[in-house]
Amino acid sequence: MAETSTETVTASTEENGAEECDNQCSSCGSECGSRKEPQDLKAKLHPQSSVKHSIAVVSGKGGVGKTLLTSLLASAIRKQGCSVGILDADITGPSIPRVFGIDEKLRPTELGILPSVSEGGVQVVSTNLILPEETTPVLWRGPIIAGVVKQFYSEVIWGDLDYLLIDMPPGTGDVPLTVYQSLPIDGIVIVTAPQDLVSMIVGKAINMADMMGIPVLGIVENMSYFECPDCHEKHSIFGVSKIKEISEEYGIDLVAQIPIVANIASVMDSGSIEAIKVDSLDEFVKALQQKVE
Repeated sequence: MAETSTETVTASTEENGAEECDNQCSSCGSECGSRKEPQDLKAKLHPQSSVKHSIAVVSGKGGVGKTLLTSLLASAIRKQGCSVGILDADITGPSIPRVFGIDEKLRPTELGILPSVSEGGVQVVSTNLILPEETTPVLWRGPIIAGVVKQFYSEVIWGDLDYLLIDMPPGTGDVPLTVYQSLPIDGIVIVTAPQDLVSMIVGKAINMADMMGIPVLGIVENMSYFECPDCHEKHSIFGVSKIKEISEEYGIDLVAQIPIVANIASVMDSGSIEAIKVDSLDEFVKALQQKVE
């Protein structure tokens, strides 16, 4: 059976006008699949743009505060005098414009798309800035969504950015895969919360990044605790923090904890995120910048 199969393959190859492969590609004139150059999947920046550092903010599940952290990081870095942009890659559930109080739509020009800008100077690109209403649903399938992410990177005139933060959708689906393969990411920051299943969720995000060759820069635990304004005692409302154990398990040396802030929801809803300062993030931001410099 094995001998007959080999003869059949050889005969088929000869019928197609190709010689049997001897693996000597340098002296071979045939055009076969093994001679093709590997396809470059990297998206190219707009000619009038430059980005020094790109950082993706990810989570293994929704509702842990990914958009909150992205906004806080962008605001803190911007206040240092750096130029910052946010690419809202959560295409079907964008909320960055509302958090920054941005109503101005993206502006198409002959040269490219101009991003909207927050009051504090953070540049933002999001699907909610191209929809007629912010409540209009985005009914697109995976390939289209992935293509829009690359368009936001390539067709937007970002100018000269020190930092581009990418607010990712939860999970390990089409968009994270597109971002990891197509954008030159310096690394990711993982957002989590103090829950029992968090170790598994963080593990998925870390393992995906590792498979794609993307460094994990740090991990932030949101809703870590509530500090009583009277007695200053810390209460673990959503469970005891596990960030120390998780960071040690995966060898992540940069961690931070964001407490529950009483007015954070109203601040985000009113578009005033740039007025908020979270002291526990100060050292994290400095260390994060040092990691990517």
